[in-house]
Amino acid sequence: MKKKIIICLLLIISAQAYSQKNNTSKVLRINFVNPGIEYEMSIFNKSTLSLNCGVGFSGSYPDLTSRASGWLYLISPYIDVHYRNYYNFHKRLSNNKNINFNSANFFGLKLLSRGKDFSSNFIRTSDYDFAFGPTWGLQRSIGKINFLFDFYPAYYFDTHGNSGVLPVNFEINIGYNLKN
Repeated sequence: MKKKIIICLLLIISAQAYSQKNNTSKVLRINFVNPGIEYEMSIFNKSTLSLNCGVGFSGSYPDLTSRASGWLYLISPYIDVHYRNYYNFHKRLSNNKNINFNSANFFGLKLLSRGKDFSSNFIRTSDYDFAFGPTWGLQRSIGKINFLFDFYPAYYFDTHGNSGVLPVNFEINIGYNLKN
């Protein structure tokens, strides 16, 4: 867990050093649905890199699971790195809608890494697994409260070479924007 936190902090610091001033804003937020600290920073015009570290609730990846049946859950530490390209800032502004805290629709790429579980009702083939894929989503902020929804097809794999594809994976989160 300490290694993941250190890696996450190093990624935030190094990405911050290369960020550019543009239409997107830098946001520090606390997420509640999958508890974590997220830092979203500008990297290109209308694009951000989001780094989110925490402890999350999720399900299983079918090809990385054994002795599983019924409703499956996993509680484990995670690191979520998400590139987002926001495409409707101008349209939202022209309709007098809020774009604070990057309130817009986006497409991008996501990489999710999950660590050794704290609690689970199935056996994983490895303590560490990874998933990545192209995403589409939307993010909205009402005051300092942030709402996020995204979905993506995920290619997943573990440290033992097992892998598979999940046609639809999604994230729903509610957070509190600390700094813009």
